[in-house]
Amino acid sequence: MVSSSENRKSRLTWPLLAAASVTFVGSSVPAGYNIGVINTPQLIIKEFCNQTVFERYDAALSEYSLDILWSFVVSIYIAGGTLGSFTGCWFADKWGRKGAIFANNFLGLLAAILFVASPAARSVEMLVLARFLVGLSSGLTTSVVPMYMTEIVTLDWRGPMGVLCPLGICFGVLLSQILGLEFILGSTDTWHYLLGLYGILVLVSMAVLPFLPESPKYLFAIKKDEDGCTEALTKLRGLPKSALTTEIAETKAASVREMSEGKWSILRLLKSKSLRWSLILVCAMQGGQQLSGINAVFYYSVPIFKSAGLDTESSQYASIGAGVVNFLVAALATFLTSRFRRRALMLFSCSTVVVCLLSLAVSIYFMDAVPWMSYVSIVAMLSYVFFYGLGLGPIPYFIASELFTVGPRSAGMALGSMANWGANFLVGMTFPSMQSAIGALSFIPFATSTVFLTMLLWKKLPETFGVDPAEVDTISSEEVALQNKSSPA
Repeated sequence: MVSSSENRKSRLTWPLLAAASVTFVGSSVPAGYNIGVINTPQLIIKEFCNQTVFERYDAALSEYSLDILWSFVVSIYIAGGTLGSFTGCWFADKWGRKGAIFANNFLGLLAAILFVASPAARSVEMLVLARFLVGLSSGLTTSVVPMYMTEIVTLDWRGPMGVLCPLGICFGVLLSQILGLEFILGSTDTWHYLLGLYGILVLVSMAVLPFLPESPKYLFAIKKDEDGCTEALTKLRGLPKSALTTEIAETKAASVREMSEGKWSILRLLKSKSLRWSLILVCAMQGGQQLSGINAVFYYSVPIFKSAGLDTESSQYASIGAGVVNFLVAALATFLTSRFRRRALMLFSCSTVVVCLLSLAVSIYFMDAVPWMSYVSIVAMLSYVFFYGLGLGPIPYFIASELFTVGPRSAGMALGSMANWGANFLVGMTFPSMQSAIGALSFIPFATSTVFLTMLLWKKLPETFGVDPAEVDTISSEEVALQNKSSPA
């Protein structure tokens, strides 16, 4: 049921647009930027690490030791992201949604300064610390930003605003790919500027963020600030209090109902039987997003293009082209999530991703024996990126805001974000070995994982499009079965 306050779909006020822009530019884009920025200048940064260790400790690193150090530099970002996701629940409830976003901005800015200063300081430790801090910042971003954006809009804008975080991440990855080209910032003299350049975006966010309204639902349900809740709603909607009587009453009624449930924590949510399936779905969708192999597909992108006859430089540009497709589909998802049901998008996306992964495995496996299979692999890879972006890419980031009410929402989003980062870490640790052992067949486990996710969503995911989170909890398994029989769109 959509509340009566949801008749202002076309009204996007300046405070809403400012909040969307600030969180997109200052939090989501930097998170994506730091995912992709480390790849292109890899050899240059490894050489810096090698020389620095020799100069400071008079010790020459073997190739194996250098690879271990590099793996630590890369993986410490994911460790920071996992910790940032876990603490996002505490930050979001203790300091507010805006306060948590400001904390992630501060951590990101500090990391940017350390990145830029590390060559002058001749410090590998500074580089590692910066990667950890920016991981913390990114973990807070994926945990808190979708929560903030979906809490300040009406139900019908919840999908498009929730997609802004993954859209920013996609754009950040693409931006890092472009700026990382050798003739731009991916050189020996400029790699540290490349790593810290996102700090400019963070500064813009920190300058504007204090002037944005806090989440009305947080103010009333968590802080019990009725006047602050009303003031925030009037700013966000651009209307006087008299014109928001219904929405204010609905917000307060929902908040009173949730406050009667008491304070929620991660431990309480883990123990809750009534919300168990909601939590399983959130964690499965977040973890399943990474276990679908998105990072593995992009890892293979340059070799796939080279096998089709492109040289190394052209293959890099083609890989950037795949990143463009990823971003454009993420942008398309902002429209799709405002028009189509979550179940339909997720089931369609997961099913087609399975087909693409199997096609990719077969085409790469037979590439040497059958020349035209290289072109099949290109089509399979680009198709994967397209279908992944329709549902599996964006929806897991904000689905917790549609399955949980305000009370358990921060804990639910924190655990979901942890599942995402944890699965990311698992893929990062196992894929290189798996790829060395079985090559192209390493895509089969990703396809298998996505099949299980599809089956789970088919059986248990209720439709959340236009439904108040308080009503989602009452949807039974029988109603989900009826949704399976109804039209998917």
